[in-house]
Amino acid sequence: MKSILLKLLFFFFFITAPIQSQELLPFVENYNKSNYQGDNQIWSVAQGKDKAMYFANNHYLLRYDGVIWEKYTLPNKTIIRSIMIENDKIYSGSYKEFGYWYRKNGKMQYVSITKNLRLFDEKDNEEIWKIFRFKGFVYFQSFNDVFIYDGKHIKKIKFPFLISYCFPVDQNLYVASVDKGMFKMEDSKISNPKGWNILKNTVVHAVEKYKGKTFIFTHKKGIFTVEKNGLRPWNNPLNETLKSKGINVARFIKNNKLIVGTGNKGVFIYDFTTDAFKNIDRNNVLMNNSVLSIGFDKEEDLWLGLDNGIAHVEINSPISFFYDNSGFLGSVYSVATLDKGYLIASNHGIFEFDSGNLKMLSNTQGQGWNITKIGNKYIIGHNDGTFCYEKGVLSKINNVNGGWNLSKSSINDTYFQSTYSGILVYTNATNLNDTKKINDFSKPIKYVAQNKKNEIWAADNYRGLYRVFFDDHFKTKKVENITQQNKIKNDFGVKIFEFRKEILFLINNIWYTFNSISGKLEENKLFNTNFKNVSDVVAIDENHFIVLQEGILYHIYANGNRFIWNMIQEKYYKGKLINENLRIFKSRNHYLLNLDDGFILLQLGYENRQNNVVKIEAYNENELLANDQKIKHNTELRINIISGIYGARRPNLFYQIDKGKNYIPISNGKIVLNNLASGSHSVFVFKHDGANYDQVAMFDFRVAQPWYFSAWMVLLYLVIIGAILFFYYKWNKFRYTQKLKLQAEELKHQREILEMELKKENEMNIQEYEKHILELELQSKSSEVAGKSLSIAKQTEMIDKIQNILDSEKDFNKLKSEIKKAIKINEVNKHEWEVFETNLNQIHNEFIVNLSKKFPQLTPKDIKLCVYLKMNLSSKEIAPMMNISFRGVELHRYRLRKKLNLTQEENLSKFLLTL
Repeated sequence: MKSILLKLLFFFFFITAPIQSQELLPFVENYNKSNYQGDNQIWSVAQGKDKAMYFANNHYLLRYDGVIWEKYTLPNKTIIRSIMIENDKIYSGSYKEFGYWYRKNGKMQYVSITKNLRLFDEKDNEEIWKIFRFKGFVYFQSFNDVFIYDGKHIKKIKFPFLISYCFPVDQNLYVASVDKGMFKMEDSKISNPKGWNILKNTVVHAVEKYKGKTFIFTHKKGIFTVEKNGLRPWNNPLNETLKSKGINVARFIKNNKLIVGTGNKGVFIYDFTTDAFKNIDRNNVLMNNSVLSIGFDKEEDLWLGLDNGIAHVEINSPISFFYDNSGFLGSVYSVATLDKGYLIASNHGIFEFDSGNLKMLSNTQGQGWNITKIGNKYIIGHNDGTFCYEKGVLSKINNVNGGWNLSKSSINDTYFQSTYSGILVYTNATNLNDTKKINDFSKPIKYVAQNKKNEIWAADNYRGLYRVFFDDHFKTKKVENITQQNKIKNDFGVKIFEFRKEILFLINNIWYTFNSISGKLEENKLFNTNFKNVSDVVAIDENHFIVLQEGILYHIYANGNRFIWNMIQEKYYKGKLINENLRIFKSRNHYLLNLDDGFILLQLGYENRQNNVVKIEAYNENELLANDQKIKHNTELRINIISGIYGARRPNLFYQIDKGKNYIPISNGKIVLNNLASGSHSVFVFKHDGANYDQVAMFDFRVAQPWYFSAWMVLLYLVIIGAILFFYYKWNKFRYTQKLKLQAEELKHQREILEMELKKENEMNIQEYEKHILELELQSKSSEVAGKSLSIAKQTEMIDKIQNILDSEKDFNKLKSEIKKAIKINEVNKHEWEVFETNLNQIHNEFIVNLSKKFPQLTPKDIKLCVYLKMNLSSKEIAPMMNISFRGVELHRYRLRKKLNLTQEENLSKFLLTL
C-alpha cells in the first residue's frame, strides 16, 4: 500500500512540476554514418560552386548534392583535415600532403600539389589543418609551418613555436600559437600585438569581424573584443556560459546572428537584434554535442561538422519548431500564443510554456482538443469538459465531454461548440458560464457553422451533414440530413469550411455549396477547379488557409478569386500530422500548426518561391550520361534531380516519361527507370506548387536495341537468312532435278509396266484363248465321257436284258438268235473304253493330283470311284463302269468314307466336290 501511495505521489509531482523544455528552434536535419557511409569526425565543411556540400571526414572527402552521398579517398589514404573551395577546385589538406580535387564525368579527381616535392621535415608529423586565401595566395597551414601557393610555386614559412590556427581578417593575418598567445604576421615577420597577453596559454579557435569590431574566440576563456588599448571580454551573459562549454568554432552570419560551436554543448545561435540566444544540442535535436566545424550554403543556412555526424540547421527558414523529445507533452492537438509563451492542448492534458518551462495545468489530465481565443480568454475544449484560461488562471466552464471545435457565427457574436453529445451555444462572450444546448439534437458533432439566423450546419464526427433549424430558445424545430437528401452515399468525414462568409462543404473530395432556392447541394466551381484531391482544410483568417493535398501542406493566400500557393515541405511534418485534427492558431504575423510531438510556427506572409533551376545527372552502369546519349538495353537508368537547395525553397518535383498522363512524385531527388523499351525517350521534370505543374528540366536518352537486334546480329541474321534461302534454293533445285529424274524414270517404268502389262495381257489373252480351247476340249471330252457313260449304261442294260432273255426264253434257237441280236446291237468297243478312261483322267487330273496328295493311302480303284462320285453318278451308274455289282459299289463307298475319315453326317459327294 505504501509503495502504491509513493508511486501516486511521484506521479502527481511529475505532472505538476515545471519541466525544462526548449524554445522554438530552427529545423535540423541530421546525417549519421549510415547515411554517408563514412567516418565519425567532420573537420571541415564548405559548399562548392556546383552547390554541392563538401566535407573533410577523416579518411574521406564527402560530397552531398541533396540527392546522393559520394565519398573519395586520397591516393595515400591519409586523413583529410581541411578543405577550401575556390571556383571549380576543392583544395584539401592532409598528412604531409595537400592538393585539389575537381569533378569530371560525374566523379571527383585528385591532383597533388606536393607530389615529388620535399616540403615536410621527416621528424615532424605535419598535418594541414587550415586552408585559406589571403592577398591572392592560397595558404596551407600546419602546426609548424605555413605553405604559400601562388598557383605554380610554393613558399614555406616555418614558425619557432607550435601554432593552432591562422586567421585572415581584412588585410591582417593573425597567427595563434598554442601557448605563446596571438601574433600578427606581415610577410615572413611576426609580432605580438600590444595588450593581447591575456591570450597566452590559451587556444584561439576563431577571429571574426562584425560591424567593424573584431571578436576573438578562445577555447576556455570565452570571447574577447579588440579595443584600442588591447582586448576586453565580451560584455554579454552568454560569454560566461560559453567559457564552460569550450568554444571550438565561431562565425557571424547575416541577420545579425552569431554562431558558436562548442565542445560539449552543441551550437549556440545568438541574435544581436533580440539579444537572445538558442542552444541546439543533444537534449533537443542535435545528434552530438561536439561541434568541430561550421559551414554555410547559398541560403545562408548552417551546416555543422560534428564529432560524429553532420547537421543541417535551417536558421534562415521561415519555419520554426517546438520539440519535446521527453514524451511528457505528448501529441499536440491545439496551441495558442501567450504573452511570454504558449498554451498547449495535448492528449496528456493542458500545458503552459513560459520562459523555457513546460508545466501541466492542474486537474487537466486527459485529452485536450481545441484552444480558441475570445478577447483575452482562451476557451479550451477537453475530454472532461470546457475550460477557460485567463491571465494565468484556469477555470472550468462546463462538464460537457469532448469540446472538439469552437466556431463563431458569421451573423452575430454567438459561438457554437461541437462536442461528443451535440452542440453548445455561447451567446455572451463576457459570460461564458451562460451555456445553452441545442435540444433534441444529440449526436457527436465535429464541425459547426452558421450564416443564417435560427439555422446551423453540423457535420457528424463519422458521417453525414445536417441542417438544423431551431427557435430563439435553441429548441430544435427540424433536422435535415442533407447528404441523404442529395443521395450522396460516401459522406464520411464531412468538412465544413467558411470562406469569406460563405459556407463550403468538402465531401468525398468534392466541394459543395448549398443552394437555398433549390434546397440542394451544388458543386462549387471555383474550389473544385483550384483545390482537387484535398483531404483537409483549415482556415487561418479571411484570406489565408491551409490545405492538405496528397500528403503535402500548402499555405493558400486568396487574392480575389486568385489563389497563391505556398508549399510547406513535407520533411517538416512527415509522419507527424494528426489526421482529421489539423488546427491553426493565428497570432499577429505568424500562425501555429500542431504536430505529434510539438508544433510549427510559420510566418503568415511566407512565400515559398521554389527554386526553378535544377540540374539533371543521369547514370547508367555508374557512368555519367550526356543528353541524348544511348544506353544499353535492359539496364538501369538512375537520374538525379539536383536543385542545389537544401532548405525551405527546395522545389516539390514530379516527372513524366514521354509525356505520359500521370505526374509521378520524385522521391528524395531520384528517378530510377528499368525495363525501358528500345528507342528514344524523354524525362520531363516539373515543379508543382499545388495548383500548377511547371516544367523546369528535361533529359533525352536512347535505349539501344537488345543484343539480338544489334547491327552485327542483324547482319548475322541476314547472312543466316541468305544462307537458308540459298540452301533452300539449292535444295529446291536439287529436288526439282530429282523430281524430273524421277518423273523420267517413272515414265520409263510406266512404259515398261505398260509394255509388260500389254505383254501380260497378250499372254493372258493367249492363255485365255488356250484355256477357252481347253475348256472346249474339256467340254468335248466331258460330252464324250458322258456319252461313254451312257454307252456303258446301255451295255449294262443289254447284259441285264440278255440275262432276262436267258431266264425267260426256253427255245434254244430263238434264245440264241435273241442273244446274238442284243450283243450285236450293244457291242462295246474296247478301244472306246480306253479312250473313255483316258479322257476321264485328263478332265479330272487336278482333282486326282490333289486327292492323291491329301490321301496317299487311296488305291487307283478308290480314285476312280471318287471321280465317278464327283461326276455325281449314282451307284447304279457306277456299277457297270467299274464292272462290279450295285452292292459292291455301296460297299466300296463305305470303305472309301473310312479312308477319308468322314463322319456319318458328312456327304461323300459334297466332300469330293470341295477338293
